[in-house]
Amino acid sequence: MLLNNSRHIAHLDLDSFFVSVELLRNSKLQGKPVLIGGSGDRGVVASCSYEARKFGIHSAMPMKAARRLCPHATIIRGDMEAYSRYSRLVTDVIKDTVPLFEKSSIDEFYVDLTGMDKYFGCLKFTDELKKKVVKESGLPISYALASNKLISKVATNEVKPNGQIEIPFGNEKSFLAPLSITKMPGIGKQTAFLLMKMGVETVKVLSEIPEEMLQNLLGKNGYELSRRANGIDETPVVPYHEQKSISTENTFGQDTIDMELMHSEIVRMTEKIAFDLRHQNKLAGCVTLKLRYSNFETFTKQATIPYSNADHILMKTAQELFENLYDRRMLIRLLGIRFSNLIPGNYQIHLFEDTQEIINLYQAIDSVKNRFGEKLLMKAAGMASPHKPEYKPVTKFKLK
Repeated sequence: MLLNNSRHIAHLDLDSFFVSVELLRNSKLQGKPVLIGGSGDRGVVASCSYEARKFGIHSAMPMKAARRLCPHATIIRGDMEAYSRYSRLVTDVIKDTVPLFEKSSIDEFYVDLTGMDKYFGCLKFTDELKKKVVKESGLPISYALASNKLISKVATNEVKPNGQIEIPFGNEKSFLAPLSITKMPGIGKQTAFLLMKMGVETVKVLSEIPEEMLQNLLGKNGYELSRRANGIDETPVVPYHEQKSISTENTFGQDTIDMELMHSEIVRMTEKIAFDLRHQNKLAGCVTLKLRYSNFETFTKQATIPYSNADHILMKTAQELFENLYDRRMLIRLLGIRFSNLIPGNYQIHLFEDTQEIINLYQAIDSVKNRFGEKLLMKAAGMASPHKPEYKPVTKFKLK
């Protein structure tokens, strides 16, 4: 493994990504408080402009509360299709420019520039990359250059919006020291509350706690947290897989033309692998449906969609693909569904129209499935099939 002083890792983060896309589409919103999310009283804020944040508004806040804090804010329902398109555009710019990068979310990237300091200069290269992203996409982006992923990510958050910074090797601890523990990745609300009750409010104090004590307090996470508080992170930049997929298919025991069975199978299979997406914190950008007739002729049809892992969105797409693909009165032998173009991401930030109740419903369903098994809760439409084979997921990785 390379020593930290020989690693150069840049973290790039598109500033207030959803809002920035909306500003490109409507320049009249520049300088105004803007909220992205559901417009009803039960909706939630998916994203907000920096002008809106000055009023105390933040993502995941109920829209009703946000409107009370800033009554004159402009509320936009959100367009995930547009956001997905711009995300792909920025991804293409980075892919065409750097040798190794990781797409960690719809609007965040890690770039491994190790070794480039000998030829071009890592800071100069990252600055040129930022300018290229801005020029070709029109979106503002911030970056930090450091010796590991942890420091680069934390530093980027400190200089947003439209900022850039380099944390030289050896300065990791001094950079982290004055920061609040809440800014440290891996420290959630419960852990932060526990540490603050002990008087641990800054990373400096956290770094001085003996590793054994943190392990006794937090279990196996204590060891990793101790290393992070001291600026140590050896996590590699994982090469971006342009196409990554998860799929399942069912070969029926008897060829069928039962449309009720087909729609039931689509619901059952989609629900199952959509849960797997959420469990892995993934979003899918493409849905493919596969159909094999009794004469073994096989056909597929796919649709590019806004990134999602929501049952009702993926099911609707799969049903539409089936209706468009099944164009002959022949017995069906096999039905398959594949989700591809996967990226890291969480469902609830994309609920532009759904309510807090729907968000809570998804979280409650997934919690029950994680605890008691996936078969305990199923949609009624997916239980209509008399034939329920054991689910065998297939996860595929393809590099291009």
